[in-house]
Amino acid sequence: MTDILHEECGVVGVYNAENASQLAYLGLHALQHRGQEGAGIAAADGSSVRCRKGFGLLAEALSAADLSELSGRNAIGHVRYATAGGREMENVQPLLARAQIGTIAAAHNGQIVNANVLRGELEQQGSIFHCTSDSEIILHLIQRGSGSLLDKIAHACRRMDGAFSFVLITEKNLYAVRDKNGLRPLCLGKLPDGGVCAASESCALDAMGAELVRDVRPGEIVKCSAAGLESVFYTDASRCRLCAMEYIYFSRPDSVLEDVSVHTARKLCGRMLALQDEREGLQADMVVGVPDSSLSAALGYSLQSGLPNELGLVKNRYVGRTFIAPTQQLRDRGVQMKLAANRAVVAGKRIVLLDDSIVRGTTSRRIVRLLRQAGAAEVHMRIAAPQILYPCFYGVDTSQRQELISAQMDERSLCEYLGADSLRFMRVEDLCSACGSPSLCLACFTGRYPTALYNASSI
Repeated sequence: MTDILHEECGVVGVYNAENASQLAYLGLHALQHRGQEGAGIAAADGSSVRCRKGFGLLAEALSAADLSELSGRNAIGHVRYATAGGREMENVQPLLARAQIGTIAAAHNGQIVNANVLRGELEQQGSIFHCTSDSEIILHLIQRGSGSLLDKIAHACRRMDGAFSFVLITEKNLYAVRDKNGLRPLCLGKLPDGGVCAASESCALDAMGAELVRDVRPGEIVKCSAAGLESVFYTDASRCRLCAMEYIYFSRPDSVLEDVSVHTARKLCGRMLALQDEREGLQADMVVGVPDSSLSAALGYSLQSGLPNELGLVKNRYVGRTFIAPTQQLRDRGVQMKLAANRAVVAGKRIVLLDDSIVRGTTSRRIVRLLRQAGAAEVHMRIAAPQILYPCFYGVDTSQRQELISAQMDERSLCEYLGADSLRFMRVEDLCSACGSPSLCLACFTGRYPTALYNASSI
């Protein structure tokens, strides 16, 4: 596990649109922040399904020649960050299955917590797996079901525990599916020509020129076919437990999740932190947000406190996310490669530093040191989220509790470790209020998981 939270995967789906694969490409480009290890698109023209995929960023994984081969009015796409399975090409999505029911391509965001149990059962029944990703389990379960394809998908969903928002195409139809707890986001949009889109975030719909219609509901399967849109719920035991980290960190600020603007939620988090500091009489000169996901919270803090919101940290946009230095000394300078302190702004100032989360603490410690070296008089760290105390099993790479620094140190000890003058996290109830929902998945903060866990030895 690294010192930052890695993005989950992102999926898009397009139904009944001219140049569907090109639209899917635009949608994936808007979701690039959710995964940079690989990308792919599958397209259907009514009689066949073709797929092209590759490693790296979208522009590296798919060429113009690839898109030209993906003809058809239906398409799905995927950008990948690996939380389950290795980094072989077989694990890059979409995944294809060819069977008597026809060709199916699927793209999945999330993690199936009972994947090992299901894989063992399926292998005993004769299923052969071609990759190590838990996403392939979805296709095998579908093929083992009976009835229509819609029935088969419902059967597969009832067997799986965990997080799974996925899109699926056949030669003619598109399906959008969300797990019964709604842990991973998935929304529907309408194209100007009457086509339908689905995506992990509404910012992808914007990129495709689609209008946001609504979120796919927890436990819902939406089928798009020549007959129109059909909605089926595969369970009566559904509830919304959208991952709180979508609002805190993962989603783009211009996305809307469950009718709540991500930017607005983050800005409210900053306001709440400022209100608490006002009550305790904190004295400071400016607010500085850690780019990029903390900038909205910094704005909210500034608006509430009246302190100027300054560009105290500058991000280098040309440092790749996959940079691997050959020595520990160079790895330790990784923060300086990505961030620089603006000395002319911070020297001699008392700074309120806004960040979105603390995982292992090493990056936060280096950022505080950067500001100190640039002459900051004081650094008061404010985290626009509660303390991350427990691992996530639903598609976020925090699977070892001993690597979570807040689970090992109390707030005072952590403040000393970071080298800050003070440290404060958000309260869980304030986060829920800012996000407009008391029913988020808060497991990484509280240890209360919304599903059964099948391998929880690291809690």
